[in-house]
Amino acid sequence: MAVPPFGPQSLEQLRREMDRLFNSFLGELPEAPWPLQGRERLPVNMWETSDAFYVEAEVPGVTQDQIDISVTGNELTIKVRRPQPAEEGVTYHRRERATGEATRVIRLPGEVDHDRVQADLQLGVLTITLPKAEATRPRKIPVNVRTG
Repeated sequence: MAVPPFGPQSLEQLRREMDRLFNSFLGELPEAPWPLQGRERLPVNMWETSDAFYVEAEVPGVTQDQIDISVTGNELTIKVRRPQPAEEGVTYHRRERATGEATRVIRLPGEVDHDRVQADLQLGVLTITLPKAEATRPRKIPVNVRTG
């Protein structure tokens, strides 16, 4: 008897069958706030240049007063709150947009200048610029030429 190939499609089919099984016994369960995307609750991209570290997070539907950012040592903490809308007389058939609070702590690969950290929110994307501390920035050392 041949064993069927096992891959991403098989895992997705297994997940759907398990969901169907649980839903048949328990009914549909409510979604957890800020469901996992990949391995983290608040997905980010992080990169660096010679002058700064950059962290970018997707936070659609969130306003600036619903975001708290702090830097302690070389750890960046991002807290995002998305309140559940208070809608009366509405029956939801699907509710997949996350509500509640999500927190992400990111260890930075170097020291930053805490006084110059900036955060910008544009079109649902939060971009945090963390300038490197002066002591950790690469410095060009001039070479003196002696003659004679």
